[in-house]
Amino acid sequence: MIKIGTALFEACEELERERGISKEVLIASLCDAMVAAYKKHMHVKEAANIEAILDEQTGEIGVFSTKTVVETVEDPDTQISLEDAKEIDDEVEVDDEVKIEVTPEQFGRIAAQSAKQVITQRIRDAERNNILNEFLEKKGTLTTGIIQRVENRNVIVNIGKTDAIMPQREQIPREYYKPGNRIRVFVLNVKETNRLPQVIVSHAHPEIVKELFELEVPEIEDGIVEIKSIAREAGFRTKIAVWSNDPEVDSVGACIGPRGSRIQTIVGELKNEKIDIVRWSPDPVEYIVNAISPARVVSVDIMTDDEETKDALVVVPDDQLSLAIGREGQNVRLAHRLTGWKIDIKSVSQMEDEESANNANYEYQDDADEADEERAVDSDEIQEEIEEEMNQQALDEEDIQAEEAEEEPSEEE
Repeated sequence: MIKIGTALFEACEELERERGISKEVLIASLCDAMVAAYKKHMHVKEAANIEAILDEQTGEIGVFSTKTVVETVEDPDTQISLEDAKEIDDEVEVDDEVKIEVTPEQFGRIAAQSAKQVITQRIRDAERNNILNEFLEKKGTLTTGIIQRVENRNVIVNIGKTDAIMPQREQIPREYYKPGNRIRVFVLNVKETNRLPQVIVSHAHPEIVKELFELEVPEIEDGIVEIKSIAREAGFRTKIAVWSNDPEVDSVGACIGPRGSRIQTIVGELKNEKIDIVRWSPDPVEYIVNAISPARVVSVDIMTDDEETKDALVVVPDDQLSLAIGREGQNVRLAHRLTGWKIDIKSVSQMEDEESANNANYEYQDDADEADEERAVDSDEIQEEIEEEMNQQALDEEDIQAEEAEEEPSEEE
């Protein structure tokens, strides 16, 4: 047996507290390392009956070979005679198993080197698995981290046991990420690698807005108010559709809070990003009207009954057209994402101009149709006249031939 003392157990307990790696895993790793070192030292590839045993009370560890007690030994590596076994244990019988210490002399240095390598690798593997399992559970949730640095336009965020990566596409435009600042991020994905797992986080995901509303609005957490849909352009504007399962609870008012306290907290967390809270409705017309807010709507026409196409024409007052479309089409774009409907917005004057143009086209078409009818009538009359003339010519020719036939005999006479 090799004396290792109690320092190992203290180190195992400290690692368990700091990194969450259990003491049993470390002790099992040490025993595996001892077996691997023994095989290498003894030039043995297969040794299924070899194991390392650690006595926690004495602080000693050794390598043991398990052998079966037999009358006649045929394989000395796996069998032991009853006589030899009696020297180890007086009560042993045939077919029993006994453990025989086979720790080589001067084995401490070799075992220590091997143990160091194995334990280091096992610690890394255990740490990677712990982080992987922890963040697989956190995938799709909100967490808080500290900005570490910016590398190649990627923001590195420490979220506890590991550093996460926030790619540029998941950052808020024009946002300055200062190292040391705390930040709330959404865990997008967790990728397993040879080293530590790679965690991808987002600061621009719509779920961040949803989680903030769930934290600030008790009615959402209780299930009274339900978030139906979210459309977000991070850093600029968000539209969120809510619905109340209780007719006595105003879904929009619950999200705004007393004197706007709840919505102000969320807007402050999102660095003054504009948020439009709209009331969801099963009626597509009403839902689209709500989604176009703050612009007023004159009418909504569903252009097709096809559920997959979902085209709608929205008419707004002339002074509301720019508000309905939004800067660079932002308002109508978010309304489209929120409702799932393709929305075409026109002003009242545009619709009147189109109706006038359509009426003019109808009148022109009517005149053209009448002209075509007149031309068709004239053509029929001309054709009848031509046929009458041809018939008359045929009759005249027949009369001439008949007269010539009557005149020929009188000339011979």
